[in-house]
Amino acid sequence: MMKTIQVPTREQVNEEAQALFDQLQKRLGKVPNLYATIGYSAHALQAFLQFETSLNQGAFTGKEREAVALVVSQVNGCNYCLAAQTMAAVKRGLTQEETLLIRSGRASDQKMNTIVQLAKSIAENKGKSAQNLLAQFFEAGYSEAALIELTGLVTVRIFTNYVYALTAIPVDFPAAQPLPYALQEQPQS
Repeated sequence: MMKTIQVPTREQVNEEAQALFDQLQKRLGKVPNLYATIGYSAHALQAFLQFETSLNQGAFTGKEREAVALVVSQVNGCNYCLAAQTMAAVKRGLTQEETLLIRSGRASDQKMNTIVQLAKSIAENKGKSAQNLLAQFFEAGYSEAALIELTGLVTVRIFTNYVYALTAIPVDFPAAQPLPYALQEQPQS
């Protein structure tokens, strides 16, 4: 029988995690279930928050970071992250239609499309990517530093995707729309 992982309350985590919960409550107005669950380990929650905060100050805009989060979460089938990141992406100025297109691995903006396709390839291929996608990334004006930061953005989202996959905790954000059939990958004939 599989153990059911419950979302811990503030009182069920150690003092270090409680302090992080307090910071999240102040910043976000709540402690999202996924962050609370990561809080079983104050070390993991602290590392995750520091990694994400540091990457937020890098080469990519808020919209671009959300695009990476959306496509990686779609690759990994993470309903929690798709819900949370869709809400965040819309707050950053993307439309619902744009979030769906990005989740399918494309974007209407060429520069964003380059990022989305490379992030999707990295997630699907366990860190590897087609050389043409790397070449397009550099041709779009991105540097080696940006490539490393993109890898970090993919990695931070894989972490949350995997935590959700292992725990199946309740999603506390409005569900993301399913991808319309027209945007789903079609098998090659």
